Amino acid sequence: MSRFARCERDTRETEIVIELDLDGSGQYDIRTGIGFFDHMLEGFARHGLFDMAVSVEGDIHVDAHHTVEDTGIVLGQTFLEALGDKEGICRFGSFVLPMDDALVMASLDLSGRTYFAYDAALQAERLGTMETETVKEFFAGLASGAQMNLHIRQLAGENTHHVVEAMFKAVAKSMDMASRIDERIQGVLSTKGIL
Repeated sequence: MSRFARCERDTRETEIVIELDLDGSGQYDIRTGIGFFDHMLEGFARHGLFDMAVSVEGDIHVDAHHTVEDTGIVLGQTFLEALGDKEGICRFGSFVLPMDDALVMASLDLSGRTYFAYDAALQAERLGTMETETVKEFFAGLASGAQMNLHIRQLAGENTHHVVEAMFKAVAKSMDMASRIDERIQGVLSTKGIL
């Protein structure tokens, strides 16, 4: 069973194409025009073991906001499409990821209901050309697009690069865990019968 999806979004602010294979090995081809964001998405693909191609043409002459937020939305939509009917998936995923001084918890539920909670204090205003306030917007878009319940909490850390990178990797590990097929699960993992 292939769990591959391709999604596109074309607006006056961004043109985005994302391809995603949930059962990959962490191969990636990421091009957003924002170096630090590329680095984060590469880590996301590698540590989530997702094969992922991301192509973005955004209005980065304005700032990074539209590119980062819209990429989150489309990545979430692609993830949701790749999940298909969600039969057999573990549904829940949680990971606490250390990265030097940083410690970040990500926990999620592929419930079909969007909820996003974010508790982090990023000290630097930007990393490369990417404003750090857009990190929250990316994950909010990801949660919305994937229709998932997502909690992210910074437990420790002062180095902003480390904290943000730990977020991307912790969410990727949690999404990998939640999207895995467990042969013991008949249908979907819900007493309601749908997710």
